[in-house]
Amino acid sequence: MTNPNQREDAHGFETRLRLAQYVVFAIFIVLGIRFYALQVARHDEFQQRAENNRIREIPIPAPRGSILDRNLVPLVDNTPAFNVVLAPELIANRDQTIKVLVENLGIEYNQLMAELNVSRPKSQPILVKQNATVADRQWVAAHDYDYPEIGIEPQPQRLYPFGKLAAHVLGYIGEISPKQLEDPKYRGRGYQAGDIIGQGGIEAVYDRILRGVDGKRRVVVDSRGRTIRELDAVEPIRGQDIVTTLDVDVQQVAEEQFDSTNSTGAAIAMNPQNGEILAMVSRPAFDPNVFARNVISAGENRAEVRTIINDPQFPLYNKGTQGIYPAGSTWKLMISTAALEEGVITPASRIACGGGLQVGNRFMHCMGSHGSPEIHAAIVHSCDGFFYRLGLKMGVDMIHNWIVRFGMGQLTGVDLPHEKKCIIPSREWKRRNTPRDPEWKDFDTASAAVGQGSVAITPIALLRAESGIMMGGAYRTPHVLKEAKATQLERAKYFDDAPAELKLSRETVDVLTYGAWGVVNQGGTASGAGFPLELNIGGKTGTAQVIAKEKVRLKEHADHAWFISFAPLHTDQPPELAVVVLTENGGQGGRASAPKAKMINGAYFSKKLGRPVLPELIARGELFPARQDVSAPSIARPAVDADKRRDQ
Repeated sequence: MTNPNQREDAHGFETRLRLAQYVVFAIFIVLGIRFYALQVARHDEFQQRAENNRIREIPIPAPRGSILDRNLVPLVDNTPAFNVVLAPELIANRDQTIKVLVENLGIEYNQLMAELNVSRPKSQPILVKQNATVADRQWVAAHDYDYPEIGIEPQPQRLYPFGKLAAHVLGYIGEISPKQLEDPKYRGRGYQAGDIIGQGGIEAVYDRILRGVDGKRRVVVDSRGRTIRELDAVEPIRGQDIVTTLDVDVQQVAEEQFDSTNSTGAAIAMNPQNGEILAMVSRPAFDPNVFARNVISAGENRAEVRTIINDPQFPLYNKGTQGIYPAGSTWKLMISTAALEEGVITPASRIACGGGLQVGNRFMHCMGSHGSPEIHAAIVHSCDGFFYRLGLKMGVDMIHNWIVRFGMGQLTGVDLPHEKKCIIPSREWKRRNTPRDPEWKDFDTASAAVGQGSVAITPIALLRAESGIMMGGAYRTPHVLKEAKATQLERAKYFDDAPAELKLSRETVDVLTYGAWGVVNQGGTASGAGFPLELNIGGKTGTAQVIAKEKVRLKEHADHAWFISFAPLHTDQPPELAVVVLTENGGQGGRASAPKAKMINGAYFSKKLGRPVLPELIARGELFPARQDVSAPSIARPAVDADKRRDQ
């Protein structure tokens, strides 16, 4: 008879055996599922990982497109260079790698740590040093076995052969910042940490055109990450070359005018018939080669770049498109146009000068005593008294409405970054900006009529507005892109202009043309700016007050000097060159800025006539026939009926 204890032991053994069978069965199920996941479901993924352990893709940066002047002279190009790069996935000992990079390759520790801490794909090489020397390259080659993560890669370096020339137009390059990666301009458009992009000027505005398409090399590596052989390569596609509207000869002459006199300010030369900018100067300037040599981390840790960024004169600031200044008497061409078009005055109307105007408890001075001039004489001799009274006749609302129609209330649309808007006179502006004195007064209107008080403009906006008047009301968008050359992937591109038309009467345009001509050729405020009469240069000076005259002691407190010119001026054809010059703290426009504009005009027309563009010959007048003191028959003189003259 079976012992009950034996039966219980047998039952327990069977239970445990059955449980063990279930556990083993469950383990096999789990292992089966895992094997299926590894060998079937995720087969391709793990095969790719295994392949990546053996094959590496090395990016080949695409050369940026060149930037050329209108005659195909290279303004920005590329030169061969070698960089030290780091492959993060091959780093075995981070601290040791950092140590050898700092001690043996002279890489700044803070700069290196900043690069290593940037979030980026682990497979993306990190640029840690530009322009590796022969000694650097030899060291890397000699230590390839010990430090396979450190390599040398060829990469074109940006070159600006003319140094500071046109720096604000051309711009500079730098590594894309984390903030920029969040900008809609870059986010989702293929940019990633470590990319080198344009950071100013044409380099920034047309970055996507200039970038091209990177290539890549596929190489076989061993377990240490060392290259054994190359499998294949996809060559990079160079970015599109950009042909600009700039003329390097005119640009050089324009810059010499500031450098030779140690002046700061801005100058722009433009063809008003199509908006093409032939020259743009901003002083002080900078050398974009400094940024190209120190492109890592936008150069913030490099002394050369830091010096430029921290310069109290702000050399990176483009005063032609970003500088805001009182307009001074250059503003009078727009006020005259508005008054004539509105019928507030006629070409024959006379308004008293009076040496100035008493407004409330203030006397607003004129620089002379001009009797009761007509509009022509008031423009030629820049009579403030005339325009104070004319402004009061017009009123601020009429002035504001016309200034907006001239395009001064919005951006010009120039294809350069960070253009600033002008400040133009309006009741709303005063309420918003001077809450302690919000009411618009007659003094404000009189000041606005001569380009002071609430008026603050950019040189580019003034150039477009007043050259449009000389064009009879045809306004073109200022621009520096002439053509982006076609590549195997991209078609040629051109600037997309959206011209505007402002209907102006022929009589008004003739009055303004004749007045501008008289400023230069009839003993006006810029009598030294003219050339022989076949050029028929005309213009308008301006003196923009910085502080009250009695406080002027030092040069930095002197008034800003303006001059805007148009050439040639003829009744039957529009001008082909408009030039604006602003000399900061230069005093009178006729003395400080008109001579600069004369040289710029001389350079342009010398080249057009096939003569050498030599500043010393232009200055001596040897490139043009001798000037004759006769009237220019092609300038319209609006008829004045003596019986209809009346004081206004």
